[in-house]
Amino acid sequence: MTAAFATGALVISAAMAALSYDLTRRSLLAGRERSAVRAAYLDATVVHGGLGSDNPDIIEVLRSLDTGSTRRAVIHREGRWYARTADAGVTAAIPAALQRLVASGQPGAQRVKTDSGAAVVVGVPLPDSTEFYVVDSLHELQTTLRVMAIVLTLVAAATTVAGAGLGVYTARRVLRPLASVAEAARDITAGNLQARLDPATEPELRQLATAFNEMVDQLAQRLARDRRFAADVSHELRSPLQTLAAAASVLSRHREGTDERTRQALALLTGEIDRFQHLVTDLLELARSDQPPERTPVDVVELAQRVCRSRGHPPALVTTEPGLDSTWRVDPRRLEQAIANLLDNAERHGGGPVAVRLGQADGWRFLEVDDEGPGVPPQDRTVIFDRFVRSRTANARGDSDGTGLGLALVAQHAAAHGGRVCVTDRPGGGARFRLEIPEDPS
Repeated sequence: MTAAFATGALVISAAMAALSYDLTRRSLLAGRERSAVRAAYLDATVVHGGLGSDNPDIIEVLRSLDTGSTRRAVIHREGRWYARTADAGVTAAIPAALQRLVASGQPGAQRVKTDSGAAVVVGVPLPDSTEFYVVDSLHELQTTLRVMAIVLTLVAAATTVAGAGLGVYTARRVLRPLASVAEAARDITAGNLQARLDPATEPELRQLATAFNEMVDQLAQRLARDRRFAADVSHELRSPLQTLAAAASVLSRHREGTDERTRQALALLTGEIDRFQHLVTDLLELARSDQPPERTPVDVVELAQRVCRSRGHPPALVTTEPGLDSTWRVDPRRLEQAIANLLDNAERHGGGPVAVRLGQADGWRFLEVDDEGPGVPPQDRTVIFDRFVRSRTANARGDSDGTGLGLALVAQHAAAHGGRVCVTDRPGGGARFRLEIPEDPS
C-alpha cells in the first residue's frame, strides 16, 4: 500500500511537473523570441536611418545601438561583415539558411546553439543589399528554466515522500485492527486461552472479532474437554494400576518357587505395568501442558545437576559456556521434566547421555543433551516430537521402553516458554537434542 501511494504520487507529480515545465518553457521561449524580434526591428530602423547618408560610418552606426550585454548586432553589406567590436564568433552563429532567407529580401528568426549557450538570431533585410542581424542570448532564460526544473523536481520528490507518508499512515490505519487479531492469536498460541477481541474497539472488524471470539471459545471448550477426558481417564486408571502393581510385587517376591515360563511372564507383566504407569503419568502431564508457565528465577545449572543425580548420572555431566547467566526465568517444574525426559530418551535409545551443556547465543538460551547412540535419521527429525511417534532406529532395535510421549512433552514445555526444540547429529556420532528458550521472557 505504501509503495502504491508513493508510486502514484511520483507518477502524478512527475507528469504534472513535466507538463508544467514544457508549457512554461514554450511560453517563455515564444515570448522571448517575440521580444527579440521587436528589439531587432527597432534596431533595424535605427540602422536604416544611419545608413541613409552618402558615406555612412557603419561601425559608428552599430555603436549607436543600445544592445546591452546580451545582444550582438552585425551588418552584412557588399560581401563584408561589420560588427561594433571583435566578431568573437557572432557571424559564425548565423545559420546559412537564415542568411539566404534574408538575402532574398525576407525577414526571419531562428533559435541556435552558440559557444556561450542558446540564442535567437533575427535577420532583417535593408535597402542597398544590406542585411542586419541581431544575435540575442537566451542565457538568462535558460538559467530561469534550470531553476524551474530543479524546483519542479523538488516538488515532485516532496510529493512522492508525502504520498509514501500517506501510504504508511493509511496502511497502519487499515492494518491496525489486524494487529490486535495477530496479538490475540499469539497469546492463544502461547497458551493464554482467555485472550479475546473487543468488537467495540474496531467497529470495522466487528464481524471478524465476533467470529474470532466464538472460535476461541470453541477451541477452549474443546481443549478443556480433552484435558478433562485425559485427566479423568488417567485418574481412573491409576487405581487398578496400583492394584496390579501391588499384585505383581507380591508375585515377584515369590517367583523363586515358580518355573521359568512363569518367571518370564511375571517379568513381562511387571515391565508392562511400570510402562503403563509412566504412560498414565505422561497423559496427566499432557492434560495440563497447555496452561501458561509459572515463571520464577531458577538456577538452571543446579536444576540440571539435580535431575542428573536423580537419574543416576554424575552432576559433572553438566557444563556451561563461559560467562553464562545461570539464573533463568522459567517454570521449574516444566524445565525439570523436559531435562528428565531428554536424559531418559538418551538412556533408552541413545546409549546414555554423554554431555549436558547450557549456553546462550543470538538472543536464545539453550540446553543440549548429547548421547552416543545411532542418531536420528533426517526423515524422522520433524516428527519425532509428535505424540506417540518413535524413531525408526528405536523400532529397528526393538526398543519397547518409553511411552512415545516424552519428547512430545519436551516440545510442549519449550513452546509454553516461547521456545523450540530440535535434534541434530552430534560431532563424533550420536544425537544432540537442543532446547531453546528466548532470553526475553516476554
